[in-house]
Amino acid sequence: MQTQDYAVLSAALDAVERGQSCWLATVVAVHGSSPRPAGSLALFLPPSSQVGSLSGGCVEEELLASIVSGEFAPDAPQVLRYGVSAEENARLGLPCGGHLTVLLQALTPERDQGWLEAVRNALDARQLARRTVDRTNGQTVFSLLERFCELSFDDSELKQSFGPRQRMLLVGAGQLAASVAELALGLDYDVLVCDPRNETRADWRGPDVPLLSAMPDDAVRAHADDSQSVVITLTHDPRIDDMALMEALESKAWYVGALGSLRTTEQRKERLATLGLPQSAIDRLHAPVGLDIGSKTPPEIAVSIIAQLVRLRRRGV
Repeated sequence: MQTQDYAVLSAALDAVERGQSCWLATVVAVHGSSPRPAGSLALFLPPSSQVGSLSGGCVEEELLASIVSGEFAPDAPQVLRYGVSAEENARLGLPCGGHLTVLLQALTPERDQGWLEAVRNALDARQLARRTVDRTNGQTVFSLLERFCELSFDDSELKQSFGPRQRMLLVGAGQLAASVAELALGLDYDVLVCDPRNETRADWRGPDVPLLSAMPDDAVRAHADDSQSVVITLTHDPRIDDMALMEALESKAWYVGALGSLRTTEQRKERLATLGLPQSAIDRLHAPVGLDIGSKTPPEIAVSIIAQLVRLRRRGV
């Protein structure tokens, strides 16, 4: 499973490769309440097809009807505003006081196949990419990024970043991992569970996710060594957890967490230092993992872990 951006851009590439008329719409600004955030994409394939969503309501229907009727010139992007009046809000099903600004651009093989291919290849390689759209003529430039950047839109251009789906590698196939996996899937994480213990994997009672039998350090190298990955150790067995942490704390994973009490955490950090891990790497460790909300049961601890991830991602850490 991939991100919705990936699905929309892949559909756009498929359309231009076969020469089909298509239009890409991007929510470039949200004012007030909105069902979909800035950066949301929708692809329109006249006369009746659509991939993605701008509002989850009637905006898409009205926009597709306008495209089919020939209201928009294909040579330059169009800036459209929806929901600027109470009457229009009611007609389009937008929240009270909310309205959208949308950039609509026609896609052609000559102008757009190159950057669409480049973005899809970058996402397949779990890289961050950006498109920069010239508002005067629709020309789009592709570039790779080191860090995700918020969407920007002004009188001259649109800049939008795309990244692969967030991946979560859980080390340990126990009850807590099952609870974390359930919540993470609901937030669209790509969840993998690694446990080299055959009996523990056979006892898995969680959702249908890949169960890896590899040693945890190998699993980190193979599946979670990029800036869109999270590694969390949950076994309580230092022979397994420490192996994963030694690799993960010097990987590109943006978050590394470990289950355990304060005392267990201090002992773990001492072991990692003894094993030669530099202090700068040890300082990256989130342990005890999760927010301190007084959680006791596996579902409660899972909530604290997911809450910490949400807070850090929203703060751009």
